[in-house]
Amino acid sequence: MHLLYLDDSGSVTNASDRHIVLAGLSVFERQPHWFAGKMDDIAKQFWPDNAENLEFRGSDILSGKKHWRGISKADRFKAYQEALGVLRVSNHVTIFGAAIHKAALSPNDPMEYAFEQLCNRFDRFLGRLHKAGDTQRGLIILDKSSYETSLQGLALNFRKSGHRWGQIYNLADVPMFVDSIATRLIQFADLIAHAIRRYFEKEDASLFDIIAPKFDTVGGVHTRTCSFRTARCQMQLPLLQATPNVLTWLPSPLTRRRV
Repeated sequence: MHLLYLDDSGSVTNASDRHIVLAGLSVFERQPHWFAGKMDDIAKQFWPDNAENLEFRGSDILSGKKHWRGISKADRFKAYQEALGVLRVSNHVTIFGAAIHKAALSPNDPMEYAFEQLCNRFDRFLGRLHKAGDTQRGLIILDKSSYETSLQGLALNFRKSGHRWGQIYNLADVPMFVDSIATRLIQFADLIAHAIRRYFEKEDASLFDIIAPKFDTVGGVHTRTCSFRTARCQMQLPLLQATPNVLTWLPSPLTRRRV
């Protein structure tokens, strides 16, 4: 079984957030322990006596909040980079992400749309594995949030009657919701989502570039998504029959601010 861990970044209700992001990583069922150990090793650099309780949240790390208070900005940023670097060098991880320009979908719920996109892409990813002779089911695991009830309902409807792009074939059950402190993989998902939103909101690719090669691809084309209204995106024809304002996104050359 493949497990897709997802977390969100950005607020649907906060007008200052132009984008919301839902993103994370897919790993085989035997891999979470290995990834958790790698994050624990990074945590030991800062909390050697209680490393397992140092939670990796993108916003906390960059702002020096909670357990990251008192750690220098340079060390905090290095820890973020090292955590994403674990994903970059692994051959056993695939990243999925949807960055949605909220105004492009108003008044519809952008988080539900992002979730639908990722369910579809993850299901297709599993379908490609099946065609290659590696039949696996998938399970989506998300951080606990106010969307727990609505997203579970959406996923159940996808399994019964499909979604706007077709039918779901390869998901084993409705999503599970867990507390991020209980699993390092959700913390990895948070770091991914925050890095993506930082790219879209601030045009800062210093973290995004670390994980960019790990996104799911079809025929060499990345399957990330964003709004058509995001001017700095280089647009090509969508791989999906999506709504007019949401197309497949490929990175374009742009002036990037680095920390």
